[in-house]
Amino acid sequence: MSATELKLPVTGGAEKRSYVRQMFAAIAPSYDLLNHLLSLNADRRWRRLAVDRLDWERVPGGRYLDLCAGTMDLAAELGGRKGFTGRVVAADFVPEMLRLGRNKAPGLEPLAADALELPFGDATFDGATVGFGVRNFSDLDGGLREAGRVLKPGATLVVLECSQPPFAPFRALYYFYFRHLLPLVGRLISRHANAYTYLPASVLAFPGAEELKERMGRCGFGSVGYRRLFLGIVAI
Repeated sequence: MSATELKLPVTGGAEKRSYVRQMFAAIAPSYDLLNHLLSLNADRRWRRLAVDRLDWERVPGGRYLDLCAGTMDLAAELGGRKGFTGRVVAADFVPEMLRLGRNKAPGLEPLAADALELPFGDATFDGATVGFGVRNFSDLDGGLREAGRVLKPGATLVVLECSQPPFAPFRALYYFYFRHLLPLVGRLISRHANAYTYLPASVLAFPGAEELKERMGRCGFGSVGYRRLFLGIVAI
């Protein structure tokens, strides 16, 4: 199956930015439930593994950034770690999502902000995470460069994102799930007509792990590597 078999309603730029904001505002009340349900609850483990790679122990009292924070599950995973005494700025341009995560962990600072235009000076943060958000950037390279701009030298950016399994038989099952089951369950629970058609389509149109690694390198990040999880349906 090609990516074109699931059509993206928008392709980029201001149109995509507006669509994504409105869509996530609409599905915010059911977002956490659907994340856990559609991933068979594996998303909790994926977030734990992502934070494990952040190297936050290097500066446990530092200031960290979670981009595209949504309902702040990833920010809360860091904020709730034993020994972490810092602050996590949870930035998202959908306030409806942020409001749902406000009390998930200590040390969280929700901030309504666009990942492409962050209201911070250069070299502000000791590390950053993005969970299932970079594929929604209206400008992928611009978003990566902006994340790099606000990180201190030597700081780590951890990206947790959906990917496409490299093993062909499993990939076929995955595509069937994406084409049929995920949109159906998503529509039934979220009551949104096309949000859970956009989400799988955005994954299929997004660069794979190897290409994303190369693009991060071109955007100024050094020592970029990746790890596939759950037979490759997600990657860190």
